[in-house]
Amino acid sequence: MTEHRLLEQLGVDIDPGLLSLALTHRSWAYEHGGTPHNERLEFLGDSILGQAITIELYRRFPDATEGELAKRRAGVVSSVALAEVARSIGLGEHIRLGKGEAASGGADKPSILADTVEAIFGAAFLSAGHTASAALVLRLVGPLLDDPGRTGAALDPKTALQEVAAAQGVGAPVYEVDATGPDHARTFTATVRIHGEAVATGSGTSKKVAEMAAALAAHGRLTAADPARS
Repeated sequence: MTEHRLLEQLGVDIDPGLLSLALTHRSWAYEHGGTPHNERLEFLGDSILGQAITIELYRRFPDATEGELAKRRAGVVSSVALAEVARSIGLGEHIRLGKGEAASGGADKPSILADTVEAIFGAAFLSAGHTASAALVLRLVGPLLDDPGRTGAALDPKTALQEVAAAQGVGAPVYEVDATGPDHARTFTATVRIHGEAVATGSGTSKKVAEMAAALAAHGRLTAADPARS
């Protein structure tokens, strides 16, 4: 799928140069002489995302408390949720990654996918303005707002896994984390073990993100084995 097709899916007239920048991961930039990458656009897009979702939640759930609104917002702007959005539009195949990151499956890592989605929101804002970028956020992320499960395992997977493990009497989860790659592009891989057995793994750009990804995967396996706990 070409970037033109991606633009058609997004439904926003994003400047080609800004779109390319939004799709450029820092690992690719470092391998190409330190060219610009998408982290500044990601910073901007995070703000666009947060504002659009906050306003929509306020309008859509007039009876919800501040705490309930905050939980819903946290659930849909999480890396897990945004990675789902990215996969739904085939974003991973467009991201420009360094050779090492690409070889380690970077195109499907939740942290990279989520960051790129935010960068695209930033590029949309700069190209088409606030109204168009907010509409893009709601078109892609809005459907997740009605899912109450976003305040559960996806929001706090380590706690959710610990609770399920305790309820099933299988022992407390233990995490092992390894890091690879140069200092400027470290990749962390976490393995969660229960009774010494590896249950699931996860990766990310920090130890915390990797552990959360592993916990979410392990939570899915345990609840699949015991649907009453899902």
